[in-house]
Amino acid sequence: MSISSSTEILRFNTEVGIRYQLYNSLFTSLPFHRIEKTGIMLSLLQSLCEEGYKKKMSPVAILEDFFSRHTTYTTEQQQLDLLFRFVQYVERQVVLFDALEDAAFSKLNDMKGLGTLKQLHSDVIQEDKQVQLQKRLRDFSVRLVLTAHPTQFYPGSVLGIINDLSKAIADNNLNQINIYLQQLGKTPFFKKQKPTPYDEAVSLIWYLENVFYPASGKIASIMAQQFADSYDPTHSLIRMGFWPGGDRDGNPFVTSDITLKVADALRGAIIKCYYMDVRKLRRRLTFEGVEAKLQELEKRLYDNIFIPGYRADLSQQEVLDTLYQLRETIIHQHNGLFLGMIDGLIHRVHLFGLHFATLDIRQDSAVHSEVVSELCTSLKGPDYASLSRDQKLEWLSALSGPCELASTASPIARDTLSTIGIIKKIQEQNGKSGCDRYIISQCKYPEHILEAFALFVAGGWKRNAIDVDIIPLFETIDDLHNAASVMQELYSFVPYMDHLKRRGRKQTVMLGFSDGTKDGGYLMANYSIYKAKKELSIVSAKYNIDIVFFDGRGGPPARGGGKTHKFYASMGGDISQKEIELTVQGQTVSSNFGTVESAQFNMEQLVNAGISSQLFTSGASTFSDQEQELLDQLAEESFNAYVKLRSHPYFMDYLTHASPLRFYAETNIGSRPAKRGGSSRLSLQDLRAIPYVGSWSQMKQNVTGYYGVGTALREMERKGKMKDLKAIYQRSTFFRTLIDNCEMAMKKCFFPLTAYLSDHPVYGEIWSDIQSEYELTRQYILMLSGKSDLMEDYPIEQISIQTRERIVLPLTTIQQFALTRVREMEEKNIPTPLRGSYEKLVMRCSFGIINAGRNSA
Repeated sequence: MSISSSTEILRFNTEVGIRYQLYNSLFTSLPFHRIEKTGIMLSLLQSLCEEGYKKKMSPVAILEDFFSRHTTYTTEQQQLDLLFRFVQYVERQVVLFDALEDAAFSKLNDMKGLGTLKQLHSDVIQEDKQVQLQKRLRDFSVRLVLTAHPTQFYPGSVLGIINDLSKAIADNNLNQINIYLQQLGKTPFFKKQKPTPYDEAVSLIWYLENVFYPASGKIASIMAQQFADSYDPTHSLIRMGFWPGGDRDGNPFVTSDITLKVADALRGAIIKCYYMDVRKLRRRLTFEGVEAKLQELEKRLYDNIFIPGYRADLSQQEVLDTLYQLRETIIHQHNGLFLGMIDGLIHRVHLFGLHFATLDIRQDSAVHSEVVSELCTSLKGPDYASLSRDQKLEWLSALSGPCELASTASPIARDTLSTIGIIKKIQEQNGKSGCDRYIISQCKYPEHILEAFALFVAGGWKRNAIDVDIIPLFETIDDLHNAASVMQELYSFVPYMDHLKRRGRKQTVMLGFSDGTKDGGYLMANYSIYKAKKELSIVSAKYNIDIVFFDGRGGPPARGGGKTHKFYASMGGDISQKEIELTVQGQTVSSNFGTVESAQFNMEQLVNAGISSQLFTSGASTFSDQEQELLDQLAEESFNAYVKLRSHPYFMDYLTHASPLRFYAETNIGSRPAKRGGSSRLSLQDLRAIPYVGSWSQMKQNVTGYYGVGTALREMERKGKMKDLKAIYQRSTFFRTLIDNCEMAMKKCFFPLTAYLSDHPVYGEIWSDIQSEYELTRQYILMLSGKSDLMEDYPIEQISIQTRERIVLPLTTIQQFALTRVREMEEKNIPTPLRGSYEKLVMRCSFGIINAGRNSA
């Protein structure tokens, strides 16, 4: 171990580890029923779990041994009551650990080091790249799109406690820490009802107001100070996007009324932020010629928040004009006193306008096809579904609007056209940036984009004045492989190319990591997205189109998470990086952007990555032709291994049997259903990626983060290619980060938990295959990297994962115990009123397990 690693671990243990032991002991002194006994018995169970798994005991055997030797509980109900208390206790231990890590963030991370704006400034000066930087900043931006994907298992009230608790810990305020721990003890973690899409929007708007607003403002101010000659505040370097209330893909609860209500809430939230800042300014700018104008601006903002009739009676430009007038007065009449405060607000108004975040609209291509078909019928046209492709394109091109649907039209058809209509209204109230992106999921063919385009015409937009970007989303492995040919055909379609010319010759394409991984496994999905980006960059350049890639990333590596900024920093000249756009989902919002410090740090990493990849690289391709050929083989071998597992006749039955998959919908963490379609039986095709990935993570097998990698590496060794792969690993940040993320997924695996399945008559074979692939992957990754342990280069993350996994070991054990009991009741048809309690126990364990992983779903 290096000296720097030892120092990092010592710092982590001082700031987090020792404090966790100290504050954890406070739980047992809280004034709650039987809490001291619960804490002591939980500690005992944790030790028994560790010893039991070493002895190859099953979760059932461990808990039965615990109850018989260490408790006097003789009834099932008494035992269940204790297990539920354990769950509640561990949930709060996880919260404490989260708060401690958040409080120590600035001490555990170098806030002015590698990947920050400070380092970027040094590199630009040292390499004399000021001119290139100025050119790059003209059109580069980072867009973070907050989504309502159901991966956030903390309710809003608990997130608020984490925020407050981390501040109290940072201030070492023991009294406040004790009070917040008491509040935590009385605050429920489980929502009895599913949130509505509007509830989800309100939760994420809290982050916009309290985290992204100040953090983005700080970044803009740093850019203005350090890069004064290059940075243009009128060009938004940071852009926020928003899906709650706009994403209706598979969510029947998102309607046009909800969309409008969320847009209004976003506008009200940003005006409230400006209002609070203006009030702070008034406390300082008490000068002649300034105070009256500020007071007038404060009143205008106040009226827009609290008086509905004023809502549309304010513009971004009006706010900016007033602030710039005040700025001139302060400079010329008051010696520039408090100029920084005025400039900070100006920067934020440029960034957020009156929209705060762009409300993206998303819908499935199959819905568009159905709506177009109904429209065709309403207009007494041909049977759309029976038309050839050429006939469809001809009909779509000839359509003129606005169009009326027949009285018999379906509710979803009416809502789709209504939504397209209200986009105009949102743009009028919030500004053009308030809602100017329409995303088509499950996009497979050019007509899927043209159907959405035609629906805008039907919805009342003039064909030559559609102020909206139409964004296809390619998700499955086949769709990723075909993406470039789809876009080439689209670029050849004159009406659509005319639309792109009006939109500044820019085309955004979204690429989905989650469904790609579910479809083709970890390595093939990530490599297919790289190849799709390369091919799309070539095709778009051929048509003189600037292509922007919008990455649909989740939290875990299996869904595009992990060390995201390193992927962007590693892109070569063969991949367009005009902008960086990515989704920030559920857990990732609170874990990576939960505080102003962590949000600023992670946004700086993305800004630095996007700029540095263009300024300080040779412009060469990410991989040479020979390297790409080798990686093609590696990805194909990995894909074949994953597909073989996925095609096993008992694959989905195994996942349903051994994981909490079927209880996912009962967690009430999101408004969207856990699967597509109305079938009662779970199928891999209908199952959404989040419960799929989350279920593997809860049973500590994380198949989606590594399966097939070991088999592929072994095959390359057999072909004598390991030396070449090692060379790629050492040279390519992209490939190395791909492997790093794979290691992260594997570090969270624990096969002794489910080893009792190894001799199961039906599922033993699958369990053994997965465990063997894990061991094979571990062996070959260490061979490839030359390291002795997984995540060896990331000592703080390594020890954090180890601690978190140890905290939730009793929960994973309890969950498997409860799952076994439920299966026994089902298989033996045992009528018992306790079955519902066991099912609830399975579901309740999910909260602590997923929260402890921080990026597990």
